[in-house]
Amino acid sequence: MEPLAVKSTLIDAVYFSQEDGRLRVCLSNGEERQFEGVAEAEVIAMVTAQSPGKYYIENVSGRFKRIAA
Repeated sequence: MEPLAVKSTLIDAVYFSQEDGRLRVCLSNGEERQFEGVAEAEVIAMVTAQSPGKYYIENVSGRFKRIAA
């Protein structure tokens, strides 16, 4: 998984695998969430959004299948 730079108070780190569409989001409270079937364009939109945390909540967390960390 490749680490992606993100500036957010909610998100500490983002990792994405282009090969299988897996996304790992490390939250600032220490929780880690993993999703599958995420398109690269969606990940880029999240990390470049004005508020990556808000984008994550509104467009990623409830939309993609969450998998065990």
